[in-house]
Amino acid sequence: MFRKIGPGILVAAAFVGPGTITVCTLAGVQFGFALLWALLLSILTTMVLQEMAGRIGVLSQSGLVDVIKGMLRTKWIKNAIISIVLAAILLGNAAYEAGNIGGASLGLESIFGVQGQFPWYPLLIGFFAFIILWFGNYGTLEKVFVGLVSLMGFCFIVCACITRPSILEIAKGIFVPTLPQESVLTIVALVGTTVVPYNLFLHASLVKEKWHAPSDLSLVRWDTIFAVGLGGLVSAAILITAAASPVQSVSNAVDMAKGMEPLFGKTALYFMGIGLLLAGITSAITAPLAAAYVASSCFGWERDMKSFKFRMVWISILALGVVSLSFNVTPLQIIQFAQIANGILLPVMALLLLWLVNSKSVVGKHTNTPVQNWFGALIVGFTVFLGVKSILKVFALL
Repeated sequence: MFRKIGPGILVAAAFVGPGTITVCTLAGVQFGFALLWALLLSILTTMVLQEMAGRIGVLSQSGLVDVIKGMLRTKWIKNAIISIVLAAILLGNAAYEAGNIGGASLGLESIFGVQGQFPWYPLLIGFFAFIILWFGNYGTLEKVFVGLVSLMGFCFIVCACITRPSILEIAKGIFVPTLPQESVLTIVALVGTTVVPYNLFLHASLVKEKWHAPSDLSLVRWDTIFAVGLGGLVSAAILITAAASPVQSVSNAVDMAKGMEPLFGKTALYFMGIGLLLAGITSAITAPLAAAYVASSCFGWERDMKSFKFRMVWISILALGVVSLSFNVTPLQIIQFAQIANGILLPVMALLLLWLVNSKSVVGKHTNTPVQNWFGALIVGFTVFLGVKSILKVFALL
């Protein structure tokens, strides 16, 4: 089974980061099990989009940006899309990298009991991510992430079991969709932290490192479903833990763990801390890696993990995250701009993916079936709704 696991595990590691953990925690505390259906919907959406990206990557043996540049003939449309991709991925990942490293730092604080800003933690996490990316290759990354994601999943599932949730309430939350009052923005956040645009580029770039022929498509599909499903299970475990725990008001997963400590002892705190640490580390590695792949494709650079330009991109993203967190600098304007760019990019990418996987010049005979196109059209509409909501949310804060 493990020989069949591939780039999908990096995708799962990328979307189960501190942001996802925080949103799932807040969803569980505020609305109980009622929004599990929205989480399931976001996981299914991610599976469909990531499968399309993986299929394009294997059959074209190119990154998504390269395929898009080759298919778009109108210069201004091509330049506009490439500009949106660069803005959303490079600036977005740079802005959110501090959150990834900050989440891992919170995990360390909860494990070792050191409170507040502790600059050595961001430096330590940044150094670990640097070592993995500098000395690693695709095979190394895959092995490291299988271990990290497996341990992270185990920690959060243990936390969910500790709280002894109601199986009936869980089933009701999954299969009986409800829309509690003031839950719309939380639903948008749940889906937005799971359906991550940069994962589409990361997946398409990584699958060609492992698989090279149309006969491998079944392995790509299995890997995507298994890995994204595992990530969804981890997210669900966090939401279930929050819903079943006796905590009324939290701002993050560590607060929830501390609230559980009087009833369940330090076990819950340690497991939650380790899970948050691993979620932060994995996202802190994948975000710079995805940015490097996207920049290399956009500018036509060599996409070798050992090349100078490739390394300079991920080092810049990683360094910005460490520095901004260590000196308590919050690049609010950059984050807001990145959110707007992501809100535009997600529906554009969903539409482009649907077009590319129906183009025989890209995927040959492996085009979408009518059922896949039907689901794809629904997802495009859904991502347009998400994009509009996220952009309006940013403008409401300005």
